[in-house]
Amino acid sequence: MASITFDTLSYSKKLRSTGISEQQAEVHAEALAEIIQNNLVTKQDLDQLKLEIRYEMQQLELRITIKLGTLITIAIGVVATLVKLL
Repeated sequence: MASITFDTLSYSKKLRSTGISEQQAEVHAEALAEIIQNNLVTKQDLDQLKLEIRYEMQQLELRITIKLGTLITIAIGVVATLVKLL
């Protein structure tokens, strides 16, 4: 996951300017920075996910094509056998 820059000092100063104590402001800033680092998705993350989904869809399409081809082959064989028997 890519790194997101979050200015904890600036955020802490903004909190202190509204009357929050320095200690509380620092804890809030550190907690928010941790949340951002662990949970925020970047454009690179989305691009990687998009590539993975495309790959999985191609694999699924291939499997479906093979299964459909197999079913058609079996159906043709069954029809040919029934035509010969009747």
